[in-house]
Amino acid sequence: MVEKNEHFVAGADFGSDSVRVVILDAADGEIIGQCVSPYPRWKKGLYCEPKLNQFRQHPLDYIESFTEAVLGAFDSNYNKKDFIKKRLRAISIDTTGSTPVLADKEGRPLALSPSFTEDPDAMFILWKDHTAVNEADEINELARTWGGIDYTKYSGGVYSSEWFWAKILHTVRKNPNVSKAAYTAMEHCDWITANLTGTENPSTIKRSRCAAGHKMLWHKEWGGYPPEEFFSILHPALAKIRNTLGSETWTADTIAGTLTTEWAKKLGLSSETIICVGAYDAHIGAVGGDAAPGVLVKSIGTSTCDVIIGPPSSAEKPEKLIPGICGQVDGSVVPGWIGYEAGQSAYGDYYAWLRNLLMWPVKNLIEPNAVNIEKIEEIFLKKLEQAAEEIHPTESSIIALDWINGRRTPWANQKLRAAIAGIDLGTDAPTLMRALLESTAFGARSIIETFEAGGIHIEKIMAIGGVARKSIIGMQILADITNRDIHITAGDQSCAIGAAVFAATAAGLYTDVFTAQKAISAGTERIHHPNPSHVKVYNKLYEKFLRLGKFIEGETL
Repeated sequence: MVEKNEHFVAGADFGSDSVRVVILDAADGEIIGQCVSPYPRWKKGLYCEPKLNQFRQHPLDYIESFTEAVLGAFDSNYNKKDFIKKRLRAISIDTTGSTPVLADKEGRPLALSPSFTEDPDAMFILWKDHTAVNEADEINELARTWGGIDYTKYSGGVYSSEWFWAKILHTVRKNPNVSKAAYTAMEHCDWITANLTGTENPSTIKRSRCAAGHKMLWHKEWGGYPPEEFFSILHPALAKIRNTLGSETWTADTIAGTLTTEWAKKLGLSSETIICVGAYDAHIGAVGGDAAPGVLVKSIGTSTCDVIIGPPSSAEKPEKLIPGICGQVDGSVVPGWIGYEAGQSAYGDYYAWLRNLLMWPVKNLIEPNAVNIEKIEEIFLKKLEQAAEEIHPTESSIIALDWINGRRTPWANQKLRAAIAGIDLGTDAPTLMRALLESTAFGARSIIETFEAGGIHIEKIMAIGGVARKSIIGMQILADITNRDIHITAGDQSCAIGAAVFAATAAGLYTDVFTAQKAISAGTERIHHPNPSHVKVYNKLYEKFLRLGKFIEGETL
């Protein structure tokens, strides 16, 4: 039994906009300290071109914000911070993904060298960067036709432009200087753990099973990654990078190493502090959100990632492939269990798009000092949601597709775009807001149906993330459209809490992830039950959603 106030663990969650660090008592999950630190360059919009679907982040943003967040988490419990620091056993990291970067022979991102410090192609390519759509198409064609093995079969049958190899291929083709300087490529979750532990040789970095399996075409069936010859057809640089990755991957309960002396001094911690192998935020967050067999955990924020686990394959029950999802990987969520992933490329980002659209006059036509623009922007969506809540669904309600940033599941296609049908002169802003809320819930229903069509039984839906916690109407609409109870996590930081679960397991404080999860996770705060009268209407509107989607997809070049 883990004693209270004797062992502490930390989870660091690198999100799209900031890093969040939570320190917990390993005995019961009590939050001892926490801090959120925004990425300073990202906040200014540097290195991004939204109209080109280019979203890049500088590695210094990660280093600086992580340092600030760790120190801030300790300072949030200032009177006990020295006591806590001496008893901090382990730190676990999760990041967005796929978020790769090209790096040199020391595993250092090229943007950290003077030659490339301002070059976006030398920086981390954020998950929602969709500059590699054509490259993804090439990889899909080759993967299905070369060598007698379909290398996409464990990736739902389709490779996405949001993923590792497509982004790297696009970058090395576009930028010969960066391509020439690159020795390897790394996912964010692998680089940050390597940096903290001082692991400079790319061949000795413990690469994440979660990242490699879901986004890098790694699978034990073909002994790691597809062969060198496969990547040579795409580009010689990819073959070279492939040979730096090794063939092994590790689950998130594995010890990657311990803090370097430099990092220990910077953070005021012991150099014996354990650093775990990294993983993706939604997969780690699923553990913080009570992932278990039959439980679909929806991580709902700017986009969604939907994760569920199932038993490993055996001679009696071989692994069943689920077409149209984002992949299935043994150990990507919980060691010893197959992790299944799906998701939507935009959720909260869709609502933010509407806010930004409607805020344009306020930002551009009103004198800056005449109104508090930041305050208006802060409450804008909340007020829209309140007005949308007064609107009841009818069979004539307008229909919107949730493909504002492409479609992730079912069947990833980043060329698709959103559409809104049924607008008339009576359509106002709250009506549009409700249509967008409904569209994201319709997209969520299509994911559930994809899982179930593939033989995955879903007994419970758990929603985590910022949108899930904040949007009461959004989660009620989700319950109504899916005709299922939606359980909302009690903790604000499920990803960081999930990371702490892995830290406690790696430190030997618990025998396995499920035992640590039971002790540390936050549990359920509220449950949204379907409204039967709305369910009937939404069943008919969902059919319209599917027909509109089929039409738009058929017309997309």
